[in-house]
Amino acid sequence: MVFFRKEETPAPATANKATAGEDDFAELQQTLERASLPVAVAKIAATELERLKKTDPSQPEYAISHNYLTFLADLPWSKSTDDTLDLKRAQAVLDAEHFGLGPVKERVLEFLAVQNLRSQRKFELLVVDDERIARNNLAYLLAKEGYHVEAAANGLEALELLRKRRFDLVLTDLKMDKMDGNQLLEAAKQISADIEVIMITGYATVGSAVETLRKGAAHYLPKPVDVTELRSVVRQLLGRKQQLKMNRGPVLCFTGPPGTGKTSIGRGIAEALGRRFVRISLAGVRDEAELRGHRRTYVGAMPGRILSEIRRAGVNNPVLMLDEIDKIGQEFQGDAASVLLEVLDPEQNSRFVDHYLDAPFDLSAAIFIATANVIERIPGPLRDRLERIDFTGYTELDKLAIAKSFLVPRQLTAAGLSPLNIDFQDAALLKVIREHTREAGLRGLEREIAAVCRKLARLCVMDQEQGGRMVVDDPMVASLLGPGKFVHETKSPQGRIGVVAGLVWTEAGGELMFVEAAIMAGTQQLILTGSMGQVLQESAQTALSFVRGQAATFGFPADFFARSDIHIHLPAGAISKDGPSAGLTMAVALISLLTQRPARPDVAMTGELTLSGRILPIAGVREKIMAAQREQIHTVILPKANAADLQRLEPELVQGLEVILADDVGVVVEKALGKK
Repeated sequence: MVFFRKEETPAPATANKATAGEDDFAELQQTLERASLPVAVAKIAATELERLKKTDPSQPEYAISHNYLTFLADLPWSKSTDDTLDLKRAQAVLDAEHFGLGPVKERVLEFLAVQNLRSQRKFELLVVDDERIARNNLAYLLAKEGYHVEAAANGLEALELLRKRRFDLVLTDLKMDKMDGNQLLEAAKQISADIEVIMITGYATVGSAVETLRKGAAHYLPKPVDVTELRSVVRQLLGRKQQLKMNRGPVLCFTGPPGTGKTSIGRGIAEALGRRFVRISLAGVRDEAELRGHRRTYVGAMPGRILSEIRRAGVNNPVLMLDEIDKIGQEFQGDAASVLLEVLDPEQNSRFVDHYLDAPFDLSAAIFIATANVIERIPGPLRDRLERIDFTGYTELDKLAIAKSFLVPRQLTAAGLSPLNIDFQDAALLKVIREHTREAGLRGLEREIAAVCRKLARLCVMDQEQGGRMVVDDPMVASLLGPGKFVHETKSPQGRIGVVAGLVWTEAGGELMFVEAAIMAGTQQLILTGSMGQVLQESAQTALSFVRGQAATFGFPADFFARSDIHIHLPAGAISKDGPSAGLTMAVALISLLTQRPARPDVAMTGELTLSGRILPIAGVREKIMAAQREQIHTVILPKANAADLQRLEPELVQGLEVILADDVGVVVEKALGKK
């Protein structure tokens, strides 16, 4: 009985399979040799390569090891791009790609200027040797390399120089009179912990080398010194020190509403520096392993997103943007934000360990930039590592200029209308900005302009009118887009009693909001409506208490609240509101109600009020001034403590406005209220 029949052909197939595996192994080995792996990583790769050689290619372990070694070889351990630190070119790049954002561009150029000066600084080297000829030869050799070199005849003389000046690198002989190299090493580390020391000796032994390295020496060289090796070691140590200095500055965090240009400014920094740009979106990242990778013991393990993007960039010094850092989550899988504490610290990220890689990778050469919409949502320890740069949004004039120069030409091209003679008038663009968008950025504006262009394309195709000049004016926008989607509060034609205009900040920018107050018979209740948050409710209670305490000052009965209820309402009740800056407005509305003096329609105000009548500073001055300009308010009242914020504004923002800085409620009442 025959249970199976022996096949005649498997042997050649097995041979071919083995040959393919050997070729694959040889190619991988050559790739690893060309990768310039660090010594420690090269040992790991050699061990893994030996294990791979003994593994059958048909086994799952072969694919796991092969993928790991390929990842090791693909990482840019020593590949980097040279920086182009030309400030004029950087400013030209930023101005060409971004309109406005003056304070932001200024801070970015300051950042690049610091990088420029750090890169130009010459390194300070100290050569210590009791043999004059050896000392002079070594100093001459290093000076030819472009370093600033000082020499000392013994350890005591070197120690005096170290106390007076700061050196980046010390090259010292081991055997010297009065103080040997090891004693000088210990003393130098006490003076400056980050100083690098290279020990040079003609009595090199394994024991002395181990002892010297254990005490903190960066390298150990025997005499006579190999010039090529010396140059390489010095260049390597100082290159690493240069990277740390270049990236030891603050990690910039761009904060502001969506669509204000945070990501594009980061890309502009990379272009100005001549570096590659990498963007990692952190929105919704809740698992630590997404950033740090999975250990290779897990099936389907993968490296983290940080090293994956570094691998994709192909260099170890890109501009790496951590986008939406305020939306990173924390769950039982681990705190993903804590990984960023290590990544953003230049003292730690030089030995960043990805769980998949399981070997240190140097991230110190990369420039990290974070973006956030609301920086307060970032955990405190992480926020402490970031320098906040606010993107406050664009004025109407900024939006108009950007639309004319960038958005309209881009959307005309996208809609196939660029060959035609189409003229967008300023009035049409302003109508889109005011009635069809409500935002601090530009995304909604570009969508609406794109909608207009699509409708124009349809008209051109249907009417077959490809020639002539087409003017897009205010009525045409109204017919194409329909009625406006947003209605802004506008000033009243005449003053009303108990109704005062306040300026508020929203994520879409500044807004004009009227605070209304009414009094009626009741039982001493304060009624608050309009979706007020806790802070805003407390501001209303503070305003009422202040007004009750100042009844004699403003000339109304002190017992007005004895048999009455007070109702304070903020319009747009469906929208949640909070913040202390409406306290002054509510107090003036109550004074207007109780004195029967109507509020002037062309006056708006903002400020936090205390029980004693002090007017405290508020945030969002720029956005609130922009709202006042848009609604043609003539007089704006701000807290006196916001004088510095007012001075930082662009001159065109306050043009035509009377801005009053007040620290007394009486002054505000006289300016804001008419006669009884």
